[in-house]
Amino acid sequence: MQAVVLAAGHGTRLHPVTLGRSKAMCPVVGRPLVAWAIEPLVENGIRDFVFVISPDDREIAPYFQGDHGSKVNARFVVQERRLGTAHALGTAAALIDGRFAVWACDSLVDTDHVADLLDAAREGDIVLSLLDVVPEFIPRSAAVELDGNIVRSIVEKPRLEEAPSHTVSLPHYICRRAVLDLLPDVQVSSRGEFEFPDAIQKMIDRGSRVVGVKASARVQVSSPRDLLSLNRSFLRNRREQLTGDSTGLGRGFTAIPPVHIDDGAEVSPGCEIGPEVYLEAGCRIGAGAVIRGSIILRDGRVSEGELIENAVVTRD
Repeated sequence: MQAVVLAAGHGTRLHPVTLGRSKAMCPVVGRPLVAWAIEPLVENGIRDFVFVISPDDREIAPYFQGDHGSKVNARFVVQERRLGTAHALGTAAALIDGRFAVWACDSLVDTDHVADLLDAAREGDIVLSLLDVVPEFIPRSAAVELDGNIVRSIVEKPRLEEAPSHTVSLPHYICRRAVLDLLPDVQVSSRGEFEFPDAIQKMIDRGSRVVGVKASARVQVSSPRDLLSLNRSFLRNRREQLTGDSTGLGRGFTAIPPVHIDDGAEVSPGCEIGPEVYLEAGCRIGAGAVIRGSIILRDGRVSEGELIENAVVTRD
């Protein structure tokens, strides 16, 4: 099976983190966000990836074409204009030759849920990843009407009073190639975009079997605060998968775990780093600084003796 990864988003709500990089390449304890997002697919045996990227992303292709991409066969197509998910998928259509997954770069679900989606693909033309949400989240999502596990309708970003349920479709799908034939029929939405859920609704209208599988949880990264929360969560819960200096031994500073320090992060003597701190390569920490519960990104500068707590530091 192939996977199409939607990674062309600029990430405006993630500013200032994304002023110098794409949303997909935002760092999470030493790896870009997109690498963590596709990991459950890789763990379920998918190796063939098509990444839809923006024309100004100069980092994602070198990352996956280098040593970091040894687990995947990565190809890239450029979405010249950000015109929605259906448009993004259409740019990749020529490289898709069978059943495929559609995957967002900023939404994380676990490996078991991906296995459940792949199992459900045996009985459906399209499989949707679903999540029960609180009402205020519905107008920002695609709400679905369910009959058991069969999706009867899907409505993109409905008003709360018009939503068919409090269950929404996440940006994770398993599809038959036939859905690609309907992409040219998708009309521009009120947001000025071509939305993939509209193509799914056309499949439903034509009698296709669309199956939903509920996730127990997912993590969405939309803001700097989300990115901080994800980094801290990974530091707490995924230590065995992380690499990097986490001791400070021999470098003249104190590290209080869990901490992840990239090679190339400059930490001056006398600092206290941690707990739950990630320092990206290229950051500079002045002597005697104290950093707790924070991430310091590659252009970040922390002054001598400065205290940083619960923050995302992007530049000096």
